[in-house]
Amino acid sequence: MGDVLTGIHATWEFESDSVLIRFERGLRTPKLFQALGALGERRIPHEALESVTLAPGKRGTVVLHAVPRAGADPLAEAAAGQLRQSVDPYRLVLPAEREPLAAYFADELRSALSRERTPDREEPAERYLVAAPEPPLHFKAYDGKASFDGERVVFRWFRTGASSAKWKAGDQDIPVADLQGVEWRSPDRLDGYLRLLRRDGTPPVPSAPGRTGAADGTDAVTRPDHDPAAVVFGLGYGPVHESLPFAAAVLEAIQGSTAGSRAAVPVLAAARRDPADVADSIRHLGDLHEAGLVTDEEFSAKKAELLAEL
Repeated sequence: MGDVLTGIHATWEFESDSVLIRFERGLRTPKLFQALGALGERRIPHEALESVTLAPGKRGTVVLHAVPRAGADPLAEAAAGQLRQSVDPYRLVLPAEREPLAAYFADELRSALSRERTPDREEPAERYLVAAPEPPLHFKAYDGKASFDGERVVFRWFRTGASSAKWKAGDQDIPVADLQGVEWRSPDRLDGYLRLLRRDGTPPVPSAPGRTGAADGTDAVTRPDHDPAAVVFGLGYGPVHESLPFAAAVLEAIQGSTAGSRAAVPVLAAARRDPADVADSIRHLGDLHEAGLVTDEEFSAKKAELLAEL
């Protein structure tokens, strides 16, 4: 197609076999978009898309949404549906008066996807079709610094933030070849973290003291703050625009080390929370609220999120 549609914070160029997304840089542009924009552009092949929708947005806008196919984009796979709509890179927000033009492009893209649809397109992609950010990458978590050079993930612990279990285990230097996936929990929640999933599947340390077992009597999964294969986030630590591209790059490298086998690259959603952990998080949230660090609206919204995880 080769036509361009400019929205708020991004421009989409519709080509014959892909959509080329360029993100703006500016004070109002979401930081994740700025991070992706630093790559120059993101090319989304039609093969990586499942569908496209156009719907009314907020405050006089319309939203063109390209829905990525499962398994096609390591960034979307790592996010696992946790991104807020305002930072979803597959959403193009436009002024309402541009709805006719947006509808035209949506129809054109739907037609292209329909023409190219094959039986295997109904299944998750067997390999990543959208490129992840390139290493080297790094970010500061609450309990350590994470870095990735394309071949190894390194966690170096902070004395003031790391648990005694992590400090005792020492800094971690883990080859991609030893990994089978990642688990990313958004730092927008109070208990965000990035966990590396080892191929042997064995937790590196026992569950934390006082941690209860699962309902079926098995041991609970090691808490991220006690797991040397995980870093935990906090206020200002492990932000989405740094930790999510990092997780996506690790996923892409893992797939490359397994000869493109999607079955060998699991991305786990966070398990259902222990009620005691939820209660602790709510108490911590209440302390932040009383200290004026969290607004009334943020307190209510995050408390509802925590209760929904029980």
